[in-house]
Amino acid sequence: MTKVDLQSFLPLKTQWFHIMLSLAGGEQHGYGIMQDVLERTTGKVHLWPATLYGSIKRLIEADLIGESNDRPAPELDDARRRYYRLTSLGKRVLDAECERLQELVRTIQVKRTMVTE
Repeated sequence: MTKVDLQSFLPLKTQWFHIMLSLAGGEQHGYGIMQDVLERTTGKVHLWPATLYGSIKRLIEADLIGESNDRPAPELDDARRRYYRLTSLGKRVLDAECERLQELVRTIQVKRTMVTE
């Protein structure tokens, strides 16, 4: 197995980050991802269908997410929906991006402390 350089994916594109973050909570279909991002960002980030599905296609090609074969109970499902999940690589990349962002926030906090002193 070839070792992948997680840093080569960073920083994640904004839409990739939000899609992957939505999938960190479990499998989702496209519309569910769109609604989750809209709700989580209180309407600040809206993934329009072309952006969402284009990003999903590229995330699949990069092996960061995959299409799931698991389906909800038929009475809760729509056969047209495709469900997506994070791959193990996707989980590691998302963790690396979250760590990068946390380090950035720590740096900002240090800089702010220095300015107020």
